[in-house]
Amino acid sequence: MCDDRTVADNDHYLRSKKLTRRQFGAVSAGTGLAMLLSRSANAQAVSEADIDVATPDGVADCYFVHPSSGAHPGVLIWPDAFGLRPAFRQIGKRLAESGYSVLVVNQYYREQRAPVVSSTNFAEVRDILRPLMGSLNPDTQTTDAVAFVGFLDSQSAVDRNRKIGTMGYCMGGPFTMRTAAAVPDRVGAGASFHGSRLVTDAADSPHLLTPRMKARFLFAIAENDDMNAPEAKDVLLDTFVKAGLTAEIEVYENSLHGWCPPDSTVYNEALAERAWNRLLALFETALA
Repeated sequence: MCDDRTVADNDHYLRSKKLTRRQFGAVSAGTGLAMLLSRSANAQAVSEADIDVATPDGVADCYFVHPSSGAHPGVLIWPDAFGLRPAFRQIGKRLAESGYSVLVVNQYYREQRAPVVSSTNFAEVRDILRPLMGSLNPDTQTTDAVAFVGFLDSQSAVDRNRKIGTMGYCMGGPFTMRTAAAVPDRVGAGASFHGSRLVTDAADSPHLLTPRMKARFLFAIAENDDMNAPEAKDVLLDTFVKAGLTAEIEVYENSLHGWCPPDSTVYNEALAERAWNRLLALFETALA
């Protein structure tokens, strides 16, 4: 996850490949250029707005974007530890252009409205992020998931006859699993990109929720995360098989934790695009 160990692990990994963070970013097209996410050839016109969503604990500031006409499958996006920011608005808008009604949330709304930090370098903002991250737990994730799915289902831009998808990055990965378990009859697909702590020894480990789910999943795992916990992918696969659910679980070679958001210091455009295409393939079939 986004913490000091991850920063050290990423730096060590880059040194082992004889790359600096600057060089890694250059290979990946650079953070600045990467912020301009490519549009699909058949991108739909979309409508977008910053909105407030009521939850049992208050009001969450969110970004809602959807095709300008018609009703479409809803998707709930959980950002990484750096929270709701322009990069995640871009991710949500890009997905909406592919035909989905997308809610991107500020998971820290109980403490602060977005944006919560101005940098995606954890070393620079750790003192801000640590208490924010510590303010969330499995209970808050579950109640929020129910509220956010309920919001999506109340919107005319969302087709309630089709399943809802959820996707999360870094700390948002476990949130997708708790969402799928909290609203199993509505959530048909989930995707975790370099998700953290998906499998733990704790009684509330996200992987133990799999029997409550009805969703198909995509787990895109960073190579250095897999090095730290090589058994996690096998545990995930085993739990999904036992639950009779489909899961695509892949370790992305040469990726670092955090490689998917376009403003990440270790963004890898080629691998991020590959994971994005797997996401679109999942949603196209699972949210029918």
